[in-house]
Amino acid sequence: MNENKSNRLYTFCLLLFCFAIITNAAAQSVRISGSVFSNGQQPLEGAIITIHPAKLTILTDKKGGFYLNQIPKNTQKLTVCYSGFTLYEMNLSLNENSNVLPDIFLKPEIKELQEVIISDGYTARRKKEESLNLEIVNSSYIQRNLSGSLMQSLQRLPGVKTISIGSGGSKPLIRGLSFNQVIVVENGIKHEGQQWGADHGLEIDQYAVNRVEIIKGPSAFIYGSDAIGGAINIKPVPFPAKNVLGGSIDFTGKSNNEQFGGSLNLFGRNEKWFFDTRVTAMDYGDYRVPTDTVHVYNYAVPLYKNHLRNTAGREMDVHGTVGYITNNFKSVFYLSNIYTKSGFFANAHGLEPRNVDTDLHDKSSRDILMPNQEVTHTKISNTTSFQLGSHQLETQLGFQKNFRREWSHYVNHGYMPPVYPADMYAPQDLERQYDKEVFSVAVKDQLAFKNHQVTIGINAEQQQNDINGWSFLIPAFKQLNAGLFVYDKIQLNDLWLLHGAVRFDHGRIDMKQYTDWFQSEISLNGETRSEYLKRSDDLTQTFDSFNWSAGVNYTPGQLSLKANLGTSFRMPIAKELASNGVNYHYFRFEKGDPNLSAERSYQLDLGMEWQENKWSVQLSPFLNYFPNYIYLNPTSQHDIYYGAGNQVFEYEQSKVMRYGGELQMRYQFLKNVSGEILAEYLYSEQLSGSKKGYTLPFSPPASVLFGMTYNPEIKNLQDTYFSLDYRYTAQQNQIVPPEKKTASSNVFNLAMGTKIKAGQQDFIISMQIQNLLNTKYLNHTSFYRLIELPEASRNIILSVRIPFLIHQ
Repeated sequence: MNENKSNRLYTFCLLLFCFAIITNAAAQSVRISGSVFSNGQQPLEGAIITIHPAKLTILTDKKGGFYLNQIPKNTQKLTVCYSGFTLYEMNLSLNENSNVLPDIFLKPEIKELQEVIISDGYTARRKKEESLNLEIVNSSYIQRNLSGSLMQSLQRLPGVKTISIGSGGSKPLIRGLSFNQVIVVENGIKHEGQQWGADHGLEIDQYAVNRVEIIKGPSAFIYGSDAIGGAINIKPVPFPAKNVLGGSIDFTGKSNNEQFGGSLNLFGRNEKWFFDTRVTAMDYGDYRVPTDTVHVYNYAVPLYKNHLRNTAGREMDVHGTVGYITNNFKSVFYLSNIYTKSGFFANAHGLEPRNVDTDLHDKSSRDILMPNQEVTHTKISNTTSFQLGSHQLETQLGFQKNFRREWSHYVNHGYMPPVYPADMYAPQDLERQYDKEVFSVAVKDQLAFKNHQVTIGINAEQQQNDINGWSFLIPAFKQLNAGLFVYDKIQLNDLWLLHGAVRFDHGRIDMKQYTDWFQSEISLNGETRSEYLKRSDDLTQTFDSFNWSAGVNYTPGQLSLKANLGTSFRMPIAKELASNGVNYHYFRFEKGDPNLSAERSYQLDLGMEWQENKWSVQLSPFLNYFPNYIYLNPTSQHDIYYGAGNQVFEYEQSKVMRYGGELQMRYQFLKNVSGEILAEYLYSEQLSGSKKGYTLPFSPPASVLFGMTYNPEIKNLQDTYFSLDYRYTAQQNQIVPPEKKTASSNVFNLAMGTKIKAGQQDFIISMQIQNLLNTKYLNHTSFYRLIELPEASRNIILSVRIPFLIHQ
């Protein structure tokens, strides 16, 4: 133990020493100044000045002037970005301590091309800067692929799938990893809900999403625990332009579940203050599937008019943003409240799926009866950044409250009383309740010297999760995570970029004792007595981890190569350590193991991207090894008294090898016709334990998507497109019992859209026809796959966006 403490102290001192050296080296700097004008020689206030490779940024003042102090002498390039003007680039050669640059004049940009040019340049630059495999999409992509949730809208991307929970919710699945192995970051704050459950969706309003970065691979050196499989980084909405008041209205309708809803956005800004608000509302009914009968564990369940009874829901979201911006200071407050209420498929929840009042449920396809879930997620955060000499400092503070309730009729099993007590602490229909509060803080410092761009950061998070209800699965707990990291980018020349990172993390979890509210009969030494069983003990576990990452980017001309090698970890969660109850969604009894160690992974990610003329090819292979993967293992036992006869599943650890990759190919056949191929493959195998030789649960099968897009030029219309996708998904025979093998599938999707200009007003219209041929097929990663429930029937989605400008 003393040796471990000594090693941690040595590591911390080494990081401080490195920081001191870096700070001293930053003194080798120079100053530059200049002015920015339009081609009409008007000064441009608020133009974004960025120097490279340090990527330090400043805004011009009212006279269009800018002044950068203490920048690295090796600065090679300066760029100027201003809305409505083309990007300006200037090569620099700084030999003096003070450099006055000639006046810069920007050229107007064609308005219709503005979004495409900025987006494409940003995407290409970000990919070249990262050694990990990165996908970037914007709000236009999300609207074009709009589905029931954000993750369903993103699953066209190779390597990205979802664990779907009906039509209104889903959670991310990146390269076969999900739950607490993949994190979601919104506005710089790690999103914390009840992500450990397959039935727990992601509380994100997809209308409020402007740009998303998907990291496919380990991200633990930046985000810490839970990023062992990847990250979904939802970037903040861009600041409004000065002296502008505007917004947009979105309307959406879906045929399958008769959904209607929309979102209203209003934003504005004066010189330094801005605000951005949004209200979203949705209401939907039971969704339909292309079958009239499903089998819930050998019991045939007829479906009235193909509706999956009690899968209706509604959503109400409110967002507010207010910020203050100057040349060297930015502070932004974010507030959001997401409320959803949705039903569980009535015949696939609880201990007895046959005792369902089908007449009651089938009276209406829009009512939400029991069983159902209600979730309210409130998030408040602040991000403040400012420049101090050559240091770019950023602080983030966050608070989240996830309040989740699952409602269901009381069903007794084991020694539970047949009649629910009138004096119970929980309402009779409250099956489970989770109340999580999360406080988080992060501080980051970016600085540049010579050819280095160094980021030093520290972040910490404290969680408290309280429970309620008549059913027990996991105990209440408190959890603390803290980490310190150093990340360095070294620009050797225009071709080579090196990456190196180290991180130290400490985690602690305190779980509370839980005792049954009813008495059970216990037989001991021939005597039978009644007592309140203790289902969970007081338990405290601590975890420390040191991780590293090293990467390289090589970009010769049209070819880009990258590689990243590193380690990552994940701290066990309360469910894995101390669960001890029936999971009604899966008809199984789950037991945790308090002796689990932190999950660890060794990962290699490679990438190749080539673009030339009409061709674009991107290949992303990966390999990773887990010496102690945490796995929920089905046993041969059945718990009669406390698990209502359900099969017992126990958490274990095993060695696991995983490899695979994604392929993206695009070709421009004609000026207005293009095609693409998106393919993915994953193989995983357990190398030890009772399931040696088996794969992992929820392993997505190989698939390939063939897409064709036609962009005609039509008078009075802009950005018109027609696209047809065909996705072939291979059969999945590599399973872990009680999973079932899944047959291959062939699915077609059609999409079209355009922009109509009526006077001064734009109307952006998009339409999709998902599952065009109404194919009956199974999704291996679906929440309802175990009961042979096929995916949704044909679904026509119509979306209209109307941006408006009140004042400019």
